[in-house]
Amino acid sequence: MDLLDILTDKGLRRELPSREEALAVLATTDDQLLDVVAAAGRVRRQWFGRRVKLNYLVNLKSGLCPEDCSYCSQRLGSKAEILKYTWLKPDQAAEAAAAGVAGGAKRVCLVASGRGPTDRDIDRVADTIAAIKDADENVEVCACLGLLSDNQAERLKAAGADAYNHNLNTSEATYGEITTTHTYADRVDTVAKAHGAGLSACSGLIAGMGESDEDLVDVVFALRELDPDSVPVNFLIPFEGTPLAEEWNLTPQRCLRILAMVRFVCPDIEVRIAGGREVHLRSMQPLGLHIANSIFLGDYLTSEGQAGQADLDMIKDAGFEVEGAEQTTLPRHRAHVAAGAGCGGHQEESACGTGGGCGPCGGHGAAPEAVAAEPGSGSESKPGSKPESGSKPESESDEARTDLVRVRRRGAGTELAPNA
Repeated sequence: MDLLDILTDKGLRRELPSREEALAVLATTDDQLLDVVAAAGRVRRQWFGRRVKLNYLVNLKSGLCPEDCSYCSQRLGSKAEILKYTWLKPDQAAEAAAAGVAGGAKRVCLVASGRGPTDRDIDRVADTIAAIKDADENVEVCACLGLLSDNQAERLKAAGADAYNHNLNTSEATYGEITTTHTYADRVDTVAKAHGAGLSACSGLIAGMGESDEDLVDVVFALRELDPDSVPVNFLIPFEGTPLAEEWNLTPQRCLRILAMVRFVCPDIEVRIAGGREVHLRSMQPLGLHIANSIFLGDYLTSEGQAGQADLDMIKDAGFEVEGAEQTTLPRHRAHVAAGAGCGGHQEESACGTGGGCGPCGGHGAAPEAVAAEPGSGSESKPGSKPESGSKPESESDEARTDLVRVRRRGAGTELAPNA
């Protein structure tokens, strides 16, 4: 059997591939790309059918973060011209969430900048969760508030949160090169706290920060060991004012290979295409839907995404369907993973995907010179970002296209309608 046959067979049996096999996926050529997508797509359809789960971000508190995460537009010392505001009131957050739900979102992700929440912050978020659930009790709510202290996950659970997001972002070996104000172990501890409280754990990665193939495989295998229910895959958008401003390393082909590797390692886990898909996948976004079963609808934390209606049209045109509130996200055999979590994605349904997120830090900033879009418009996808290291010289562009993304000027925290 060749590599893709072996990986497909293992994925259909929920068997973990070897590190060598995962690395081999990243090393495939462009001539093999459609075969890679087809193989990963077969695994995706086995466990999730042709459904696409929509998630919607609400940025509760933006900017002025004391942490120094190199990828983040909200980091300490960032000069990115992003929106900065303190906590939204519960009714403001609920209004923003309702816009996303009206656009088809099944999960709302409540994100706040900062190292981690205070006990008072937990109370604020609890009031916001109540406001959202009062409007629609079927909405899944995922919190993404940074590092958790003891008993905070339990308080969020009691308040009605269904999930908690905290990304590992990169490999343990290179984590210190990306962030110095907290550790990789701190992040692992927070994911464990969410698990322990009965919350559905959401944890993912950021690709394109200059990491090696080995680093990507390391972080995905580490995620698999943590056993989250969802794995968001972010693609870094470099922007002026951060240490990673020059890291334009991704091509659409590279992004698809990364998504496929994640799918083979996490065959029955919700794989979400998160920040940067519009910038790096561009016209090949529909191929990403054949691998991942979840995306964010509309805008991100500090940058504008593709127009919400364009997302819905893309899903329909690619032959997929939006997952409804009454449908189960995860296959039945994973229901025990978050038993009692109260998350709509863990109900007992058929074993295959035909039955029935969060806060992606990094990759959501824009260059300061980016032009603000009019309300309701989406970011423009234009060719021109630099390809991955080692790509053929003739495919290289002359310079990085920082105009591929626009800084967020609408939605929560503004007087303009959100993009949903």
